[in-house]
Amino acid sequence: MNGFWAVFKRELKGYFSTPVAYVFLVVFLFFAGYLPFREGFFELRQADLNLFFKMLPLLFVFMVPSTAMRLWAEERRTGSIELLLTLPITVPQAVLGKFFAAWAFLGIALLLTFPMPAAVFYLGSPDPGLIAAGYLGAFLMAGGFLAIGAFFSALTKNQVISFILSVAACGILVYAGMPSTLEYLSGTLPAPVLSLIESLSFQIRFDAIQRGILSVKDIAYFVILIAAWIYASMYVLEERKAN
Repeated sequence: MNGFWAVFKRELKGYFSTPVAYVFLVVFLFFAGYLPFREGFFELRQADLNLFFKMLPLLFVFMVPSTAMRLWAEERRTGSIELLLTLPITVPQAVLGKFFAAWAFLGIALLLTFPMPAAVFYLGSPDPGLIAAGYLGAFLMAGGFLAIGAFFSALTKNQVISFILSVAACGILVYAGMPSTLEYLSGTLPAPVLSLIESLSFQIRFDAIQRGILSVKDIAYFVILIAAWIYASMYVLEERKAN
C-alpha cells in the first residue's frame, strides 16, 4: 500500500499546486449553481434538490473528462511515465493511486456545493436521506466517468483527443437511457436490445439512487463499470511498460 499512498498523495497535492484545480472548481461550482436556477429552482417551491441532481449528469459529461484527460496523457507527453513506471511501484498501484486521487478531488468539488442543500434546509424541510442518496449517486457517477476518462488518457498522449473520446463515451452512456433516445430507437431496434441499452445507461441508475432506491444492482453497476475501465487502463499501461 505504500506505493498506492505515495502516488495518491502526490497526485492530490499536485491538483492544488497549480491554478488548474481552482479554475475547475470555480467553473464547476458556477454551473452547478447556475443551471438549476436557470430552470427555476426557487420558482418550483419544492424543498428538494431534484433539479440540482438532474443537471449533474450533463455537467459531469464535460467536467469529469477535463479532470481525467491529464491523468496519463500528460505523463506520456512529457515522458515522465517512463520514470514513474521504473519506480518501485506496480502499475496497479500507480493506476489506483491516480484514480482515487482524482476521485477524491471530484468529491471535494461535490462537497463544495453545500450551499445548495443549506439553502433548501433553510427554506423548507427536505428529506435528508434523499439528499444524501443523491450525493452518493453523484459521487458514484463521477467515479464512472473518471474511470472512462482515465482509460482514454492512458490510450493516447494527446489530452484533447483523450477529452473528446471521453466526452463521447460518457455522453453515450448518459443519453442511452433518455426517453427521447429510446423512443427514437424503438422504431428500428427490437425490445430486448432496447432493454439492454437502457440497462447500460448512467442516467437510469443515477435516477434510481437519487430517488432513494439503493438497490444492490445499481450500486454494483457503478462498481463493476469502474473496475472494468480501471482494469482496461492497467492493461494498456502494462502493455506499454512491456514494450
